Amino acid sequence: MRFKLLRRRLTISAPHMAIRTHRPWIRWAGIAIMTGFYAAIALWTFELGKTFAGVDGGAKEELVRLRADNARLRDERDKVQSVMNTSASMITTETSTRERLAAQIKVLEAENRALRDDLGFFQKLIPATGSESVAIRALQAEVLAGTQLRWQVMVIQQQKSAPEFRGKLQVSISGTLDGKPWMMDLPGGAQALQFRQYRRIEGLVDLPPQAVVKNVSARVVEGTATRAVQSIKL
Repeated sequence: MRFKLLRRRLTISAPHMAIRTHRPWIRWAGIAIMTGFYAAIALWTFELGKTFAGVDGGAKEELVRLRADNARLRDERDKVQSVMNTSASMITTETSTRERLAAQIKVLEAENRALRDDLGFFQKLIPATGSESVAIRALQAEVLAGTQLRWQVMVIQQQKSAPEFRGKLQVSISGTLDGKPWMMDLPGGAQALQFRQYRRIEGLVDLPPQAVVKNVSARVVEGTATRAVQSIKL
């Protein structure tokens, strides 16, 4: 069997063998070149068709329109932003003005209260009967938080053309201290008093701990003579 096979290979009837060079990259390179060529022709044909059909011109017009709309919207946005900034500035100014007006109203209310107090004080300046030339009007006193006493007194000359008065004002406070009778004068003693028609004097006195004020008395002295006296109970 082996001999027959060997003889067949060596004789003329042996099968023929073809030897070929194996270069596949040449074939693929050719295919790529042809594909690129056909793609270029197709792209050129597509662009040429758009030009003939007017599609490219419409796209350009649409692009121009969109750019114009974008610019218009940007301008409108800038205008709206400017209005918002102006409104915010106006709101800030209005808030500041409102706060300033509120502070002024508080000041005016305080002045109004002071004027009402003065009005009530001066309403008591009714000419007194009698022959005294100097009189005490509207003696007032108030204990603050149990530790201080605020007092106020008005002294007038009942004669319109009276000469200038020169004297002193004595204020004394009485009550109880630790349950026992207690009295004190103003710190520093009597206050100098000089006026022609009227004079209002007021002050604040620190009270001793545990002191209970029951009476406040004011006395106008000229030299060694007492010209007017008035007392109030608390």
